[in-house]
Amino acid sequence: MPSGESHREPLRRLQENLGLVIRGKAECLEILTIALLAGGSVLMEDVPGVGKTTLAKALAKSVDLSFNRVQFTPDLLPADILGSSIYNPVDGQFNFRPGPIFSHVLLADEINRASPRTQSALLEAMSESQATIEGVRHVLPAPFLVLATENPVEFHGTYPLPEAQLDRFLVLINIGYPDAATELEILYAQQSDKPIDQLRSVLTREELLEMQRQVCDVKVAKNVGRYMVEIVERTRRDPRLRLGVSPRGTLMLFRAAQASAYLHGRDYVLPDDVQSLTGYVLPHRLMLTSQSKYSGATKAEIIADIVKQVAVPV
Repeated sequence: MPSGESHREPLRRLQENLGLVIRGKAECLEILTIALLAGGSVLMEDVPGVGKTTLAKALAKSVDLSFNRVQFTPDLLPADILGSSIYNPVDGQFNFRPGPIFSHVLLADEINRASPRTQSALLEAMSESQATIEGVRHVLPAPFLVLATENPVEFHGTYPLPEAQLDRFLVLINIGYPDAATELEILYAQQSDKPIDQLRSVLTREELLEMQRQVCDVKVAKNVGRYMVEIVERTRRDPRLRLGVSPRGTLMLFRAAQASAYLHGRDYVLPDDVQSLTGYVLPHRLMLTSQSKYSGATKAEIIADIVKQVAVPV
């Protein structure tokens, strides 16, 4: 861990930079920063027009990372994301042309509009930062981050994300509508130009990679580790749930807690870090029973209830 404010200052500038574009959503920006430090992908599920795409572009500009955007549609094919070999008639050879996935930040816009076959093209990349194309393994640039958006209120022509894919997202973020005062600020901030056009990089790729390495060194006491496992284990026994959190989910909660501690200037994880992240890391990995679904229970409420039941370690 770097001493003093050596890493906190660049991260503070990063959040300030993002705050110029997405106003009034400090908690969402903090979770996005934690996901970036933890090296995990982010699913943004919200109504149209609240800034999901803009936030992804602002993050890429703020960290000086390469950025590609793919608009997911029903006719999109896996090769449109991964790339394919193109025949060159001059030399009679097939040359591989990389797809948009070969970037540091990939924005999968409206991911649930593509078919399951196309959605599955991201599974290997999100888990292992690599893509196997035509039998050849290709390592993706580091760092690699998928920012996916989906619209939860429009179901015509969409394909729900399968549990196996949801499980590969570190966090799920709901940006939500701004309050009236913030929306008024947004109107006048974009009166003459767009704030995202004025953004400058405040963090280099090398600095980010070093921070991600340092996050892995943040200490997690055994009793805090057991606290995470107990929360996760209870989701597997809860009668309201048909599917609990997987071991991958436990690992992601562990890494996100390390990133949260690092962001707040500590080299050790507190139970508070775990509690603040359970609502973002765990709910999208669950499946409700039919009875729970029709009774109006939500995954977030069940996770909050489980966290209250587990004794906090001293």
